[in-house]
Amino acid sequence: MSKINKQRNKITKNPTPNKRNLFIGIVTVVLIGAFFILYVIQPTGEEEIVTEYFFKKEGELVITDSMGVEKIKIDIEIADTYYERSLGLMLRSKMELNQGMLFIFPVEEMQSFWMRNTRISLDIMFINSKFEIINIHRNTRTMSDQSYPSEKPAQFVLETIAGFSDIYKIEPGDRVNWVRTQ
Repeated sequence: MSKINKQRNKITKNPTPNKRNLFIGIVTVVLIGAFFILYVIQPTGEEEIVTEYFFKKEGELVITDSMGVEKIKIDIEIADTYYERSLGLMLRSKMELNQGMLFIFPVEEMQSFWMRNTRISLDIMFINSKFEIINIHRNTRTMSDQSYPSEKPAQFVLETIAGFSDIYKIEPGDRVNWVRTQ
């Protein structure tokens, strides 16, 4: 074979990849990816990671019977933004008997709640735009996706610890009124 044909055969042959170089390339990509995840994406420590929330008094709420006789007055935290309503009472370990969370919705419509990430059992009271309690779900199941719906359109929802509505004899037809203190 002539010298030209030997050179032509060398040029036309497909070089096989060097396995060592391929391995080094893969390891390099993995190490760069790990560095990026650990040092670029990782929280800097300045972000606040919340694992538990605590009650913050933002108002006071009074529940009366249908004749206007006061049954109980409690402190309330108010959830009137989408984020606050979505968070609700999740990630809380306790709430006092004289505390509750009032959810305020922009319009009166059918509402439904669940207990996902909610560590304490609650009484859920649905309230219409006339400030009347329309139905109550008592002693809800914690950490559950079970749905607790209103029976009629509601614009407000009051959550208290489980047993609250039995202790104070809260019933559909009772009325609520509240004031913001903050």
